[in-house]
Amino acid sequence: MKSTVFFGVIFLLSHSFVYAQFSPDTDAQRYAETITAEELSEHLHILASDSLEGRETGTRGQKMAAEYIANAFERSGVLPGVVNDGDSSYFQNFDLIKKEWNEVKLIVNKREKVFLEDFYLFGDFDPEAREKMRMVFAGFGIETPEYSDYKDLDVEGKGVVIFMGEPVRDGISLITNTSEISDWAFDWRRKAALARDKGAREVFVVVGNSRDEFDRRLNTLKEHIAQPSLAYTHKRRSGSAFFIPPDLGAEMLRINKEELFDKREALLTEKPSDMKFKRSIVRSAVTTTDSIVNTENILGFIEGGDKKEEIIVLTAHYDHLGIENGKIYNGADDDGSGTVALIEIAEAFAMAARDGHRPRRSILIMPVTAEEKGLMGSEYYTDNPVFPLENTVTNLNIDMIGRLDENYPDNPDYVYLIGSDRLSTELHEVSENANDAYTNLTLDYRYNEPDDPNRFYYRSDHYNFAKNNIPIIFYFNGVHEDYHQPSDTVDKILFDKVENITKLVFYTAWHLANRENRVEVDVNEE
Repeated sequence: MKSTVFFGVIFLLSHSFVYAQFSPDTDAQRYAETITAEELSEHLHILASDSLEGRETGTRGQKMAAEYIANAFERSGVLPGVVNDGDSSYFQNFDLIKKEWNEVKLIVNKREKVFLEDFYLFGDFDPEAREKMRMVFAGFGIETPEYSDYKDLDVEGKGVVIFMGEPVRDGISLITNTSEISDWAFDWRRKAALARDKGAREVFVVVGNSRDEFDRRLNTLKEHIAQPSLAYTHKRRSGSAFFIPPDLGAEMLRINKEELFDKREALLTEKPSDMKFKRSIVRSAVTTTDSIVNTENILGFIEGGDKKEEIIVLTAHYDHLGIENGKIYNGADDDGSGTVALIEIAEAFAMAARDGHRPRRSILIMPVTAEEKGLMGSEYYTDNPVFPLENTVTNLNIDMIGRLDENYPDNPDYVYLIGSDRLSTELHEVSENANDAYTNLTLDYRYNEPDDPNRFYYRSDHYNFAKNNIPIIFYFNGVHEDYHQPSDTVDKILFDKVENITKLVFYTAWHLANRENRVEVDVNEE
C-alpha cells in the first residue's frame, strides 16, 4: 500500500510539473489577442493586391512588399535586425545572378532534341561547347558504404545516365537497410554533384517509367522552367542536370527501353550486370544571358532579457511568382498568409516587451525572399547569419496557412506540422503542449513521415535551418487547386483560420523564448 501511494504521489507531482509548464500563461494570452483576423486581412489585402505585381524576386513588386513589411515592423516598435558600423536596417541585401536561356541544345546520335519537349534541365550550367561525349550508365547515381553505383566505373569526361530514386528490394532500401528510403531518392543535386566530383562532364536523370509519366511531370514544370532562373553570386550551387524520359536514356546508351529497365533491375541483385554499351555520340550546349538582381530578406528584432544571446527565428517567404504570360500570380496563400502572420506576431512580441514582458530569449522575425527560386533567401541567411547559428535555438516557419485542402474540406481547425520531432523531441512536446493549452487545433503529421512522397520537409525555408542542425517546425495547410496559379487570391483566404494558426505559432514561440533551457537536439537525422 505504501509503495502504491508513494508512486502515485510521484506520478501526480511529475504530471503537475508538466501541467505547470504549459498551463495557460495569462500574459501570453493577452498579447495573442492582438492577433486578429481583421488586421491579418488588412495586411494581406495590400500584399496580395495586383499593385504588388506578384512579388517576384528582384522586381518592383517585391521591393514594394519589403518596404511595406519593414514599415509595419517600425510602426510596431520592432527593431531593425541588421546593424553594421552603427547603422541599422531592416534589410539584409544581397545580389543574385539572373540567367535567361540563350542556347539550350542536346544532340543524340545526330538527332537534335527539343528543349521543353524531349528534355528539360535545372541547375547552374557553365557555358559549354558542343563536344561529343561518350555515355555511361551509373544506375541510381549513389555511393555509400552500403551501396555504390560507381564501383569500377570510370566516368571521367563522360556523360552519365542515372535513374531517379534508389534501389529497393522486397520493400527494403539497399541504402538504409530498412523500409524507409533515404534522402538520395529525391536529391538529384546530390547525385549530380557526386557525378561531377568523379569527373563526369554531364548528368542525365531519367524521370519516370514511361514517356507519358515524363510528359506529365514536364507539363507541371514547363512554364516555370522557361522563366529566367537565379543563381548566387557568393557561391556556386552544387548540381546541374538534364532530365530525360526513359526512351531517350536508352537511346543515349544505344539500347532499347526494356534493356535499360533490365539493367536497373539487375542493380537489386548481387550479380553485377553487363554495363558495356555501344559507342554513342551525344553533344550538349547550354548558354545564358546573365544580369545582376538585388533582393533582400527583412529582419525584425525583439531583444530578449537574461538569455538574449539565444535566438528564436520565425520565417515565412514574402516573394511569389510575379507576372507570367500577362497574368498576376498574387500568392495570397503562398505565402502571403505566412507573411502577414509574421507581421502580427512581431507586433504582439513588441507590445509585450514595451509593457515589461520582454521574452528571455531574443526573437528574430524574418520574412525571406526568393523561396520560389529555390529557398534562396533563407539559404543566404544561413550562409551569412546576422546572429550566430550556434545561438539559434529554433526556427518556426510558416508557408501557406489560409486555405483548406482535400483532406479537410469542411474543417478549418487543422494544420499540418512537419519536422517538429525530426531533431528535437523537446520541441515537439512544447508544440503539442502549447496547442493543448491554448488553441486545440487538429495537428496532422501525415506529411512528416520520412517516406512522404511530397517531400514537403525539404521544400520550404525551414530546411536551410534543419540542415544546420537547428530544430524546426513547419506550419502548412496543404496544397489546393489554386496552388501556384493566378487564382490564389485574397478573397479565398479564411482569416479566422489564419488567426488561429498564427496564435499557435505565437504561443509556441513564447514558451520557447521563456523556458529555462533551450530545446535540446536529441535526434540524429543521419
